[in-house]
Amino acid sequence: MHEFRLCYISRTIDQAMYLSKPYSLPETTSSTISINVLGREMARPLVLCDFDNTISTSDVTDTLLQRFGMPGHEELEKDWVAGKIGSKECMSGQIGLLNASFDELNECLNQITIDPFFPQFVKTVKKYNIDLHIVSDGLDYAIDAILQRYGLESIPIYANHLIQTGERSWKLDFPYESANCKKKSGHCKCIHTRRQSGDSLQIIYVGDGASDYCVSQQTDWVLAKSNLIDYCRKNQLNHSPIQTFADAEKLLPELLPEIFVPVTEDAILV
Repeated sequence: MHEFRLCYISRTIDQAMYLSKPYSLPETTSSTISINVLGREMARPLVLCDFDNTISTSDVTDTLLQRFGMPGHEELEKDWVAGKIGSKECMSGQIGLLNASFDELNECLNQITIDPFFPQFVKTVKKYNIDLHIVSDGLDYAIDAILQRYGLESIPIYANHLIQTGERSWKLDFPYESANCKKKSGHCKCIHTRRQSGDSLQIIYVGDGASDYCVSQQTDWVLAKSNLIDYCRKNQLNHSPIQTFADAEKLLPELLPEIFVPVTEDAILV
């Protein structure tokens, strides 16, 4: 069976079709964008946000594997945890062991929920002209499908690219990998961060676990959940512990005081 890729029509899951051209990926280079705050131009701040167990309330890949994984995916996970393989090799092997149709995949994704405070967080960062990127070592299609259910369709997603190769078979492409990635990840979040750093006033990272350790050292401040809290403490990184995006939203004025002024007609995009 020939390879085909998932693409979206009007970004609606019900209209998803198998097309020969790839899903449109966001650009990896940033353009210098500024905002005018009370007559003063400044670079726009940037929030980089992990997805699995940060925005979502469960790990997407783990959820799919629990339901559709064929024998062997547990061994790959053990090898990754033991440091024998990187996350790219682990993810590539595990996705290759998914036995699910397109409809079954979507049915499972429809059961995955997100932090209930994340939509309001998105509204706040948009109101104050703060850029928001999702940077994930997970699955681009899954992230997009889940966010669509919540009306969150305009957030740039940087993640591994899911491809359907047969009626019940899948694989990954890695458009954001780096041969120099220390963690041997499918998506090198550090490279993405460095590309953005020259054009942003300040970079805030939101994450929860191992895939966020390295990139946390590249940003100005970390809003940390779960295991990332201990990592930031041990490595003396600038951070604030959070449990939900309600906590994250409350911290933004403190982290970006020059941005959180009343938005008037003068505070417009340049």
